[in-house]
Amino acid sequence: MAPKMETLTKAGLANHLAEEIGLNKREATTVIEQIVDRISTALANGEMVKISGFGKFKLRDKKSRPGRNPKTGQLVEVSERRVVTFKSSQKLKELVEQYEREGSAGE
Repeated sequence: MAPKMETLTKAGLANHLAEEIGLNKREATTVIEQIVDRISTALANGEMVKISGFGKFKLRDKKSRPGRNPKTGQLVEVSERRVVTFKSSQKLKELVEQYEREGSAGE
Protein backbone atom coordinates (compact mmCIF):
# COMPACT_ATOMS: atom_id res chain seq x y z
CA MET A 1 0.00 0.00 0.00
CA ALA A 2 1.33 3.45 -0.97
CA PRO A 3 2.18 5.90 1.82
CA LYS A 4 -0.36 8.64 2.52
CA MET A 5 0.29 11.62 0.28
CA GLU A 6 0.45 14.95 2.06
CA THR A 7 0.35 18.39 0.51
CA LEU A 8 3.13 20.91 0.93
CA THR A 9 1.67 24.42 0.99
CA LYS A 10 3.14 27.93 0.94
CA ALA A 11 2.33 28.17 4.65
CA GLY A 12 4.15 24.88 5.27
CA LEU A 13 7.17 26.11 3.33
CA ALA A 14 7.16 29.37 5.32
CA ASN A 15 6.97 27.47 8.62
CA HIS A 16 9.86 25.24 7.56
CA LEU A 17 11.89 28.27 6.47
CA ALA A 18 11.19 30.00 9.78
CA GLU A 19 12.31 26.95 11.76
CA GLU A 20 15.42 26.17 9.69
CA ILE A 21 16.78 29.68 9.18
CA GLY A 22 15.37 31.48 12.19
CA LEU A 23 13.23 34.02 10.34
CA ASN A 24 9.98 35.01 11.93
CA LYS A 25 6.90 33.62 10.19
CA ARG A 26 5.98 36.94 8.60
CA GLU A 27 9.43 37.28 7.02
CA ALA A 28 9.42 33.66 5.88
CA THR A 29 5.97 34.07 4.33
CA THR A 30 7.18 37.19 2.50
CA VAL A 31 10.19 35.30 1.09
CA ILE A 32 8.01 32.43 -0.15
CA GLU A 33 5.48 34.87 -1.68
CA GLN A 34 8.27 36.74 -3.49
CA ILE A 35 9.71 33.52 -4.91
CA VAL A 36 6.30 32.34 -6.13
CA ASP A 37 5.53 35.79 -7.58
CA ARG A 38 8.85 35.90 -9.43
CA ILE A 39 8.33 32.42 -10.91
CA SER A 40 4.76 33.32 -11.93
CA THR A 41 5.87 36.60 -13.51
CA ALA A 42 8.68 34.90 -15.42
CA LEU A 43 6.28 32.31 -16.82
CA ALA A 44 3.69 34.97 -17.68
CA ASN A 45 6.43 36.79 -19.63
CA GLY A 46 7.28 33.65 -21.59
CA GLU A 47 10.50 32.83 -19.73
CA MET A 48 11.60 29.33 -18.81
CA VAL A 49 12.23 28.82 -15.07
CA LYS A 50 15.05 26.41 -14.26
CA ILE A 51 15.80 25.47 -10.64
CA SER A 52 18.98 23.44 -10.49
CA GLY A 53 18.49 20.04 -8.87
CA PHE A 54 14.70 20.41 -9.00
CA GLY A 55 13.52 20.89 -12.56
CA LYS A 56 12.28 23.37 -15.11
CA PHE A 57 8.98 25.02 -15.80
CA LYS A 58 8.31 26.13 -19.34
CA LEU A 59 5.46 27.17 -21.55
CA ARG A 60 4.03 25.07 -24.32
CA ASP A 61 1.57 26.22 -26.95
CA LYS A 62 -1.14 23.68 -27.67
CA LYS A 63 -3.02 23.79 -30.95
CA SER A 64 -6.79 23.75 -31.10
CA ARG A 65 -8.26 20.28 -31.40
CA PRO A 66 -11.60 18.53 -31.46
CA GLY A 67 -12.86 17.44 -28.08
CA ARG A 68 -15.97 16.03 -26.47
CA ASN A 69 -18.19 17.34 -23.68
CA PRO A 70 -18.00 14.54 -21.08
CA LYS A 71 -21.56 15.16 -19.85
CA THR A 72 -23.36 15.31 -23.19
CA GLY A 73 -20.91 13.60 -25.51
CA GLN A 74 -21.30 16.54 -27.89
CA LEU A 75 -18.29 17.40 -30.06
CA VAL A 76 -16.70 20.74 -29.21
CA GLU A 77 -13.62 22.62 -30.39
CA VAL A 78 -10.94 22.93 -27.68
CA SER A 79 -9.29 26.28 -28.40
CA GLU A 80 -5.55 26.74 -28.68
CA ARG A 81 -3.92 27.70 -25.43
CA ARG A 82 -0.64 28.09 -23.62
CA VAL A 83 0.09 25.72 -20.73
CA VAL A 84 2.85 25.43 -18.14
CA THR A 85 4.79 22.17 -18.16
CA PHE A 86 7.24 20.86 -15.58
CA LYS A 87 10.14 18.53 -16.26
CA SER A 88 11.84 17.21 -13.15
CA SER A 89 15.62 17.07 -12.95
CA GLN A 90 17.45 13.78 -12.87
CA LYS A 91 18.44 14.51 -9.27
CA LEU A 92 14.79 14.93 -8.23
CA LYS A 93 13.77 11.77 -10.10
CA GLU A 94 16.47 9.78 -8.30
CA LEU A 95 15.44 11.20 -4.93
CA VAL A 96 11.79 10.24 -5.51
CA GLU A 97 12.74 6.75 -6.68
CA GLN A 98 14.96 6.27 -3.62
CA TYR A 99 12.13 7.39 -1.34
CA GLU A 100 9.72 4.98 -3.06
CA ARG A 101 12.15 2.06 -2.66
CA GLU A 102 12.78 2.82 1.01
CA GLY A 103 9.06 3.32 1.70
CA SER A 104 8.03 0.06 0.05
CA ALA A 105 10.77 -1.93 1.80
CA GLY A 106 9.00 -1.51 5.13
CA GLU A 107 5.71 -2.98 3.93
